[in-house]
Amino acid sequence: MNLRGKNAAILIIASLLAGWAGPINARAENPKLGISDLKFEISFPAAVHQGPVIGRVFVMISREDSPEPRFQVGSWGDAPPFFASDVNQLQPGEAAVIDASDPGYPLHSLRDLPAGDYYVEALLNIYTEFHRADGHVIWAHMDHWEGQQFNRSPGNLYSRVERVHLDPTTDQVVKLSLTRVIPPVKLPRDTQWVKHIKIQSALLSRFWGRPIYLGATVLLPLGYDSHPQAEYPVIYVQGHFSLNAPFGFTTDEGSEGYEFYDAWRSENFPRMIAVIFQHPTPYFDDSYAVNSANNGPYGDAIMTELIPYIEAHFRVIRKPCARLLTGGSTGGWESLALQLYHPEFFGGTWTFYPDPVDFRRYDLVNIYDDDNAFIEPGHEWLFPERYVMRRADGQPEVTVREFSQLEAALGSHGRSDQQLEAWESVFGPVGEDGYPKPLWNKRTGAIDHAVADYMRDHGYDLRDYLATHWQSIGPDLVGKLHFYVGDMDNYYLNLAVYLFQDFLDSSENPHYAGSFEYGRPMQGHGWQPMSNADLVRMMAKHIVQQACTDPTAWQYK
Repeated sequence: MNLRGKNAAILIIASLLAGWAGPINARAENPKLGISDLKFEISFPAAVHQGPVIGRVFVMISREDSPEPRFQVGSWGDAPPFFASDVNQLQPGEAAVIDASDPGYPLHSLRDLPAGDYYVEALLNIYTEFHRADGHVIWAHMDHWEGQQFNRSPGNLYSRVERVHLDPTTDQVVKLSLTRVIPPVKLPRDTQWVKHIKIQSALLSRFWGRPIYLGATVLLPLGYDSHPQAEYPVIYVQGHFSLNAPFGFTTDEGSEGYEFYDAWRSENFPRMIAVIFQHPTPYFDDSYAVNSANNGPYGDAIMTELIPYIEAHFRVIRKPCARLLTGGSTGGWESLALQLYHPEFFGGTWTFYPDPVDFRRYDLVNIYDDDNAFIEPGHEWLFPERYVMRRADGQPEVTVREFSQLEAALGSHGRSDQQLEAWESVFGPVGEDGYPKPLWNKRTGAIDHAVADYMRDHGYDLRDYLATHWQSIGPDLVGKLHFYVGDMDNYYLNLAVYLFQDFLDSSENPHYAGSFEYGRPMQGHGWQPMSNADLVRMMAKHIVQQACTDPTAWQYK
């Protein structure tokens, strides 16, 4: 289904016209040359930050003041508008200007803002200079153990919330001063059950030219201290950056994770160790646990630095059958990738609603055959929009075009710290400017097939990787692959899982002998057919069935 040629030209023209006339015209009419219009002037005093800043300045506009506007914006759906602009060597006291020429979301331009009373807040996301080992020098936001959340990141500057009347048809200047600094993250304390690790990675620090850290939160079983000779199976839980304990474990009675805590401490529960990693990058809150050209050797760092550190400091059974993986969404992709890339090291994965595992269904887009990510191919007169998000009842919510607009507003050069550009930083090549090369143009939707081919050829299309390497890795994967995804995943992730299953169902010499489960109809993103406690019980049963350890040593009561 290749649309290159006449239809491709029609699609690209349509994508240029549909929805983008606003920002194109706004930029043509108001290229920051002093034309009268609504604008914001944002500055910071030397008292809060000495010296110039390179970064990105934001103004958030909301009809509500609780929570603060900076905490309301940037979500994937219906959220209050924000607008942003890069700043280069912004000096204390100097004003950065945001006007109708700057990108925004969900509105394209300040000129689209209805006149009215609003609460406004400004924020400056500060970038750090990186002299990378690949020879590129880039500026990006250094994570400060907050998980690349720019509106919560320590050291970033923000203003107080102000109530103002805005009218984009008037010659109005709103001045905001960034007088506040986001404080450092308050790290959780170790307890009887939960321990926290943070180590500097030599591999990643060498690549980035600055100290880069890896971390882990370790959940210990009942009786860990009173059974000093016991060694335990370990569950490596993959997912977005979090300092919370695996599986939501908490001793706070009445909270969501208390039920799991109640099971974990019970006399008849399997005695295992659970670990969740922290590995934020300058492009996202998570590295996807693999090596990549843009992020560096995160896969090697996790496998040769972090996991060995954990196994040296906690009593882990160092056998493949006793190292299990699980995770959902981003963590689902990671759990599967780690299992496929290291089939002899891990003993199985229970993968939930993973990010795209076959790039013929990159959400709804076929990045190899489609020429445009915004428009459904194959039409002569109609140009149906592609969606990236829906409700579980099928109602479309956010288009690929809108999501691309969001990322373009959050950051230039792939620095949005959002999902599509996170994938580009992991799966794609480095551009000539040192930043991730886009898979598609964020304004037109035109797909760069050279980038798509790179993603496949470097093994990030997991279905293609598995099919290509089945004869060599298949024998180590028998009985280890288990998938769970709702048939109405909110991000269309079930579609790639179907293609993954098609290959595994046909696998021979050996047959994969794993499982897929989709549940009853209308199950969305996050669907899990069992409780976390039952999942742990299932994984413990799997280990016992392998007969590779003495279960009485860790199944004590």
